[in-house]
Amino acid sequence: MVAAIHVLGKGLFHMTTLSRRALAASLALFAAGIAPLAAQQTGDAVPASQTSADTAEADVDPFIWLEEARSERALEWVKAENARTMELLASDPRFEQLKAEALAILDSEDRIPFVSIRPDGLYNFWQDKANPRGLLRRTTLESYRTAAPEWETVLDVDALAKAEGREWVYQGSTCLPPEQRLCMIALSDGGKDATVLREFDMATRSFVEGGFELPESQGNVQWIDKDTLLVTRNFDKSLMTESEYPYTTRVWKRGQSIDEAPETFRGSPKDVWSGASLLRDGKGTIHGYTAFRGVSFHETEYYFAKDGEWLRLDIPLKASPYGIVDGHLLFSTDVDWETQGTVFPADSLVAVNLEAFKADPNGAKKTLVWAPADRQTKQGATITSESLYVNLLDNVRGKVVKFDFDGGQWVQTPVELPENATIGIAASSDERDEVMFTVTDFLNPSRLLYRDGSGAPAEVLKTSPSFFDKTGAEVVQFEATSKDGTKIPYFVVKPNGMKLDGTAPTLLTGYGGFQVPRLPAYLGTTGKLWLERGGVYVLGNMRGGGEFGPNWHQTAIRENKQRTWDDFIAIADDLVARGITSPQHLGIMGGSQGGLLVGTAFTQRPDLFGAAIVQIPLFDMLRYHVIGRGASWIGEYGDPRIPEQRAWIEGYSPYQKLVAGVDYPSPFLWASTADDRTHPAHARKGAARLKALGQPYYYYEEMTGGHSGGVDNEQRAQLQALQFVYLLQRLAGPAGGEE
Repeated sequence: MVAAIHVLGKGLFHMTTLSRRALAASLALFAAGIAPLAAQQTGDAVPASQTSADTAEADVDPFIWLEEARSERALEWVKAENARTMELLASDPRFEQLKAEALAILDSEDRIPFVSIRPDGLYNFWQDKANPRGLLRRTTLESYRTAAPEWETVLDVDALAKAEGREWVYQGSTCLPPEQRLCMIALSDGGKDATVLREFDMATRSFVEGGFELPESQGNVQWIDKDTLLVTRNFDKSLMTESEYPYTTRVWKRGQSIDEAPETFRGSPKDVWSGASLLRDGKGTIHGYTAFRGVSFHETEYYFAKDGEWLRLDIPLKASPYGIVDGHLLFSTDVDWETQGTVFPADSLVAVNLEAFKADPNGAKKTLVWAPADRQTKQGATITSESLYVNLLDNVRGKVVKFDFDGGQWVQTPVELPENATIGIAASSDERDEVMFTVTDFLNPSRLLYRDGSGAPAEVLKTSPSFFDKTGAEVVQFEATSKDGTKIPYFVVKPNGMKLDGTAPTLLTGYGGFQVPRLPAYLGTTGKLWLERGGVYVLGNMRGGGEFGPNWHQTAIRENKQRTWDDFIAIADDLVARGITSPQHLGIMGGSQGGLLVGTAFTQRPDLFGAAIVQIPLFDMLRYHVIGRGASWIGEYGDPRIPEQRAWIEGYSPYQKLVAGVDYPSPFLWASTADDRTHPAHARKGAARLKALGQPYYYYEEMTGGHSGGVDNEQRAQLQALQFVYLLQRLAGPAGGEE
């Protein structure tokens, strides 16, 4: 009756694998025996004359060699920079204390062990001092309710890594429903997005001898049955898109070589990614077959297998299947969708009877399930055996609404949860009406709540310990006025009654891209390392993010991307105008797209900031499309190979905006050698250019860790300590000035 939901995970920071953004997220389906779809050319063609800009840029770039992630010359440069930064920052008397405080929080035994709900129990992945690589473990709901659950170890990643001499990082599993006994375990070597996949038996807690195994690649698999996999992977370089993702899908039978597996779907190398997938309900029944082509990061074509052919679905490019509830297939749309004489507003949920859809995919009647009110947007969702639960943002505050098809109509029921907090859906069951929710805000420890569908109030299962002293702290929300007059909200966490004399060390952060919202969440290590030392924390909600729905995002992409940077700068100016801080005490921090945000801010307004932390960033935007998997984000920023679009990007690309004769705020750039998403070249080249200009800077690069920056708590604690020492030095003064 009900299928597991797949909600698109947008953004650089949040796209952990291809499957998250395209395969699992898309609800694209496959049909065995259907002929491969022929590649179709879509999007803007780039004449050869226009690609010469790439060559010209490379010819004049003295640091192009830093784009070789693991060349001997590049790694020697990294080692030298790491040694320099450690000498400058780790020698500060505050460093060891900051690291110890961060590590104590990260390794805390009483932090919430978040779980997934499976038929054989609750599964948790746990890392601590004794298990730096982590344990995959399980328990029962009854035991989980206690203060000290009894855990059964399913996979010891530390032991596996030691036995095999590899830097294994656990990246999740894909299991055969409904039993979920057989799984494909994803293992990354050093934290890269690319993974090795191996068949694992959850009952015997062991890898299956002679079982399915796939070498390191992007992409993912799905189980068709116990002896068949649907595989969308990088089979060879000729079958990778320009963005270095797969665009073909094969059906792989047990005992067969993957090279012998027949292809069932083919997109185009011009796609960002393409693939096929299965749609099944919570009972494991396959209901239909579709495929998808990601023609840009934000635009997708969907196909349905009908009468032996792939039929393209007549839905907007910014709409997608959302899940199956009570015999209905749901769609979500990020744009107004006019169909059958009805206009469904952007961000709404639209339903079609599943049987009618299978009979006539484009002609079946569509009805409205939900449409957002002003300042509302849906944030996530899950489907249980009984209902659809949708996590909403209402003016940046969390709500959850339950949807059921009852008596011929869609019925909405608000779920009673704490108000004025950030609400998340943490886990759900396909077999029962069970859901877990997270409740959090800046100052109060996060809680995990459980609801079983009986109508009883949600039960508090776990509460995070307090990791910092919130005494005297308050949260206020302000609005800044951006360059074009748009009001931009932001949160400030500060001491109550603080003097507005511009002297407070202040850290401003944000994201502003890919329709990803930044929401209030318990500050944890930031509270301990920064707030307790007198710092002020500020979170901006710029256009380009997802705080107020798809339009909030779409008004600040491509030719309008500068609006995001303007919004961030406007918040900084507003903080100064209110007397909360001043440029010499104002620092900024962001990662991935947020790293680009910080880079644009300190190059456009170097006078406004005293510190800038540029984490795993995009930075050279004139070459981002040829570095790592940058080409996948052309839908967000534009294509530098096309002169008109290159002009948008040239206006803000931080790497090219670093020029002689300007005093920059001694930025701290850091990256990971194993980051195969944004690629360490961006941060490396930014640091190298600053050095060549004679500008003060800091650079650090983890040799493992991938896009997250760290594979274990020791690495994470060290990175946090380095960053907060830097902030304290730049914004609060030397250690001797601390009280």
